[in-house]
Amino acid sequence: MAINTFARKEIKFLLDMHQYHSLMEVISQYMEPDKFCVGGKEYGIYNIYYDTPDDYLIRESLSKPYYKEKIRLRSYYSPAAPDDTVFLEIKKKIGGIVTKRRVAMTLAESDAYFADRTKPAMDKYITEQVFRELDVFLGNYPISPKQYISYQREAFFGKENSDFRLTFDRKITERRYDLSLGYESYGNYIIGADQRLMEVKVSDAMPEWLVKKLSELGIFKTSFSKYGRAYQNFVKEQVKDEKHIYISGISMIHNPAIMNRSV
Repeated sequence: MAINTFARKEIKFLLDMHQYHSLMEVISQYMEPDKFCVGGKEYGIYNIYYDTPDDYLIRESLSKPYYKEKIRLRSYYSPAAPDDTVFLEIKKKIGGIVTKRRVAMTLAESDAYFADRTKPAMDKYITEQVFRELDVFLGNYPISPKQYISYQREAFFGKENSDFRLTFDRKITERRYDLSLGYESYGNYIIGADQRLMEVKVSDAMPEWLVKKLSELGIFKTSFSKYGRAYQNFVKEQVKDEKHIYISGISMIHNPAIMNRSV
């Protein structure tokens, strides 16, 4: 059973196409493409995010606390078959440092684990540790599938420092129905076709060449959560729908249930 764990900074930037193409012109001097992205290829990432009935985890995340955590199921196939490998990930952010621990299993095994905590066969102690952490998480939060997010990714790593990674995501797609990796990727886009979400993933400081190029192109870091943006769009649609409800000619836009939403 495969497992990955790391701690790093993740810095995000939203690029227009001019900025993207200009940056790509220098990438090859300092970085190598991921093994799945050789020759300009990209790969798909497909996720199901889990949350509580009142969406506590994403609402708490959007409030920008010092500590936050989330759990998701990830696949690199769409649609995923029951015997395809998926990754159950628990991701935490503490004071700007991101840690992620994940275990691999089949989609069918993940269904069994969420149903009654049945675990696949394990041959490593670290795997047991991660499952104990997952058990605690699921014991603390009554979670269920709440959000689908997928995207196409280009990924690169530094020639001199393989821990330094740079990714570009497009076609970031979301939906809040058909919440299974067994369905194909479809839904609403949350960034424009003329945009790319860039993430710098680094354990220390960004390299000088990248800092200089970002400044030259007017690229500035931004706060961007894929799940967060999808949830905010969902809430906006709910509010918009409520604004169209009238009783005896009186608008319901002052509904306290809406006014008191924490987003």
